[in-house]
Amino acid sequence: MKLNAVLARAAAARAMGLVLALAAVAAQAESLYDPALYRSLGTDRKAARIGDVLTIQVVETSSATSSADTSTGRKSSIDAEFRLSRRPTTAGGLEVDSDFEGGGKTQRSGRLLAQMSVNVVDIAPNGDLYVKGDQLLTVNDEQQKIHVKGRVRPQDISPGNVVLSTRLAEAEIIYMGEGELAGRQRPAWWNRFLNWLGF
Repeated sequence: MKLNAVLARAAAARAMGLVLALAAVAAQAESLYDPALYRSLGTDRKAARIGDVLTIQVVETSSATSSADTSTGRKSSIDAEFRLSRRPTTAGGLEVDSDFEGGGKTQRSGRLLAQMSVNVVDIAPNGDLYVKGDQLLTVNDEQQKIHVKGRVRPQDISPGNVVLSTRLAEAEIIYMGEGELAGRQRPAWWNRFLNWLGF
């Protein structure tokens, strides 16, 4: 009877050990800390990872002037005279004079002010952020689209998570408008055709 009790206790101990081992495998504790999502409470809330949002202040001013002046002149003269005795003198002459003056000037200026949000789409090996975003605005049936793409250094981002467009490297800023007003600014198809023909 004592032997049976000892064997029963040993079997119970083995069973209990097996249950504890299975429970330990099934009940794994997960840490609340995820290094990929960690942000210190003392840091600014700046864009730093793929998917983060960053505000771009588009402040672009461009101005270009080009002028050209051309002046050419050419003068040619040919004289001929023929004399025979007892006959009247025959004389001839040819004179060619050519002048050309031309000039041209082009001047263009533009200014774009906007504020929009973009997404971080990639991170360079040196830590720079590649950003990209589009904004579509409709005012009085006129659609205006702004496309911004470029690379931002983290030190150029302000504590308010804003960066100026003048700080974008490899910047691509496109501003397009579609609608009645934009259509009125384009020449008619026949005018473009005549220009293509050179008229």
